[in-house]
Amino acid sequence: MQLASLGSGSKGNGTVIRAGDTLILVDCGFSLRDTEARLARLGIAAGDLAAVLITHEHGDHVRGAGALARRHKVPLYSTFGTARAVADRPAGFHGGAWQEVRPGREFAVGGITVTPVTVPHDAREPCQYRFGWRGRELGVLTDLGSLTAHVVEAYQECDALVLECNHDPQMLAAGPYPSSLKRRVGGHLGHLSNQQAATLLGHCNVDRLQHLVLSHLSEQNNTPQHALTQIHRAVEHGRERIRVASQQQGFDWLDIL
Repeated sequence: MQLASLGSGSKGNGTVIRAGDTLILVDCGFSLRDTEARLARLGIAAGDLAAVLITHEHGDHVRGAGALARRHKVPLYSTFGTARAVADRPAGFHGGAWQEVRPGREFAVGGITVTPVTVPHDAREPCQYRFGWRGRELGVLTDLGSLTAHVVEAYQECDALVLECNHDPQMLAAGPYPSSLKRRVGGHLGHLSNQQAATLLGHCNVDRLQHLVLSHLSEQNNTPQHALTQIHRAVEHGRERIRVASQQQGFDWLDIL
């Protein structure tokens, strides 16, 4: 199994999962043209995708999904609530191109087992995903404002994890956002702070992790160094396994052995 990123942050998100001959894109938060170019950078043609899985309806996760699905005949998967909330749902999410995801109910895309995980976020029916293939587990966990027992249990045992480290609380408090947006980002339905991400890792089998990718960092309210400082407190050994996804470049292919 392999994973890579098209980019990660408030300007657009997309994570690619590959196992055997199956390719899955998780979220499509870039324009169609930009998505095609970012996929090509990873050696992928959009038409080779077996599915696009959407986590929720916010623009930085769904901006190009409908157009990509229509042009390249790729099925979209999301919860019913997410499909209802997407602005172009008549042409993009409904009909034959859309498949409903039900949180907690596993399904298969090619040889990959997909488990949707309910998360607390300010969207209609958000979920994140865990992927299984030949005994390996990959978790993608971003866009949630707090840690629930359900989330902790779902991501305790992973061989690779893409984990949100959105903000540093002190930088958020002192930053340029209006008070209402600060409350949203830092609230229970907002985004994980560096400290919250470290808390999650304290409940996980970090020795099993081959790769830990810190993702969805705020450009205004965080820095890679702030995020790494907190995460290193939870992962004391094997820090070479940890990297930070960027907004522009995402990250290149990582192998899960």
